[in-house]
Amino acid sequence: MPELPEVETTRRGIAPHVEGREIVEVVVRQGRLRVPVPGDFVERLVGARIGPLARRAKYLLIPLRAAEGGKLGEVSSSATLLWHLGMSGSLRIARLGELPRKHDHIDLVVDGGVILRYHDPRRFGFVDWLVGGVECDPRLVRLGPEPLSETFDGERLYRLSRGRRLAVKPFLMDNAVVVGVGNIYAAEALFLAGIDPRRAAGRISLERYERLVAAIREVLAAAITQGGTTLRDFVSGTGEPGYFKQRLNVYGRHGQACRRCGGELRLVNLGQRASVFCIECQH
Repeated sequence: MPELPEVETTRRGIAPHVEGREIVEVVVRQGRLRVPVPGDFVERLVGARIGPLARRAKYLLIPLRAAEGGKLGEVSSSATLLWHLGMSGSLRIARLGELPRKHDHIDLVVDGGVILRYHDPRRFGFVDWLVGGVECDPRLVRLGPEPLSETFDGERLYRLSRGRRLAVKPFLMDNAVVVGVGNIYAAEALFLAGIDPRRAAGRISLERYERLVAAIREVLAAAITQGGTTLRDFVSGTGEPGYFKQRLNVYGRHGQACRRCGGELRLVNLGQRASVFCIECQH
């Protein structure tokens, strides 16, 4: 499933090709996604101009403004698309004349012959209108801070974890605690911080949480630099796979030797998710 680095990689990859461009055509080949494509999707988009792309957690935000004083809707000349890639979705840049593949469900054609093309074999993703702004939309309002922002720190993790018996890995993956730290990056950050993923969140000290925050930032920044992690489906906005897989220390490596100490990496299930860790390096 595309996590924060993959969505950020997508944003950075497609932004130079579509920002400031006018949408001249919209093609919906398959509208039955996890959330059905809105009925007014095509009508409101054609003629709109795309603003600076943003990201919140694993959501891509595409702001739109009506071209030449027109309207995107009955009461507004601006709107924002909220796009979620689901389990297998990707947004990439195509060119006019490039035939769609199987599972290419939506095309946004912009001036200059560029196509923003949505591909999603499992159809677990969706695109919808943002409701009332980032701070008001019910899908975003309860989200925790961004892990690379200054509002995310060890003190927050320490405070929210007090009295919690929940294992630290699923605690870290709770989007109300911090957004975008999915299974892959939680496992890698806990390894770098030397913390056993099975350890109760409430039994970890402030000092160790500060170390964990630093590890989360390091892992996510490295993953973004490497273009994300391609395990099966993900490609960037320019069609490239993510190369962070080559740097994984624990995720998907159970039964192999730890790169730090040489011991065997163990596999456990935490919160119904597979978790790999080193019993020697992580305590």
